[in-house]
Amino acid sequence: MPELPEVEIVKRSLSKITKKAKILDIKIKNKNLRYKVPKRIRKELVNEKIIKISRRSKYLIFHFKDKNLLVHLGMTGKIIIMKNKSKQLYKTSFYYNLNILPQHNHIYFVLNNGFNLIYNDVRRFGFFRFYKKTKLKDINFLKKLGIEPLSKDFNAKYFRINLKKRKKNIKNLLMDQTFISGLGNIYVNEVLFNSKIHPLRSCKKLNKNEIVSLILNIKKILKISILTGGSSIKDFKDASGKSGSFQQFFKVYGRQNKKCSRISCNSKVKKFFISGRSSFYCENCQI
Repeated sequence: MPELPEVEIVKRSLSKITKKAKILDIKIKNKNLRYKVPKRIRKELVNEKIIKISRRSKYLIFHFKDKNLLVHLGMTGKIIIMKNKSKQLYKTSFYYNLNILPQHNHIYFVLNNGFNLIYNDVRRFGFFRFYKKTKLKDINFLKKLGIEPLSKDFNAKYFRINLKKRKKNIKNLLMDQTFISGLGNIYVNEVLFNSKIHPLRSCKKLNKNEIVSLILNIKKILKISILTGGSSIKDFKDASGKSGSFQQFFKVYGRQNKKCSRISCNSKVKKFFISGRSSFYCENCQI
């Protein structure tokens, strides 16, 4: 599943293509996604201008004059940009198969600038939800989300205050979207390694310095990942067709049985599972 950096890159890629573009037509080939595509989506959005595209956590939001379209890519969803004349495709989302199969193209957005946006989703876990005159903070999918990790308000004070009633290990806490939104398994593993904190450490036992270290590493790693195009574990590409390269900087994720990436450490990376998710750590560096 794409995490915050990948969705942010999708947002930026789409924003360049769709800026002030008008939707000429919407063709729904398969309405059966995680939730059925709303019947009124075509009537409501054809001839509407896309004012902007924003991101909240792992959601994309298409903004119109008095309407919003909320998009979640699920596990295998991707939005493909296609030039009408040349039929050239540009991929903008994290996906698992190298070959784009037309039978998994479920929705086509025809724009007035010579491009089509195609929603392709093999497993159909993604979804589109339409909202008219609804404030973003009142949308059920968004109102329970925790703070954005790259915001100024995500600081030591926020961390300590919202830690008081939590009884989770630190790995599960950082994965909890009501505590901090957008982080997924890849980046949490990297953050914990950089912070020298064991994934099973009780979050209540973290000291002030460790909390500060976590916050700094979360912001640093996310920013680097965005700058390097995200993580291409399978085949993530941006609108220009370039693969992300952050996976080249992985220090612990996917490195089980390999030597710890810290020069001063001779231990090997271990792998185990927490709440069904793979966790990678150095038993010597992370305590």
